[in-house]
Amino acid sequence: MAIRKSNKLSQTAVLKQILKRCSSLGKKQGYDEEGLPLDVPKGHFAVYVGQNRTRYIVPISFLTRPEFQILLQRAEEEFGFDHDMGLTIPCEEDVFESLTSMLR
Repeated sequence: MAIRKSNKLSQTAVLKQILKRCSSLGKKQGYDEEGLPLDVPKGHFAVYVGQNRTRYIVPISFLTRPEFQILLQRAEEEFGFDHDMGLTIPCEEDVFESLTSMLR
């Protein structure tokens, strides 16, 4: 059995990476001069959920919730955070909606 070396970052560093990644997806139509999406209010970020990659806007405060952090860990394991597709959560939409409604 091989021992896997851990490259764990601090929780704060991971959250900062996620926020930076979510807000630097490029300067496409619908983005301001800083690369931030125009339809995402301050204090929120976009995630993509489910097979259809449905876009949800969630408050940044969710990042500190243990329930949401579990989803982030699954996203990192399945997709990693270094890709151009936005933060994708590997979860069924109805489960995600149920979870986020409890966190609000």
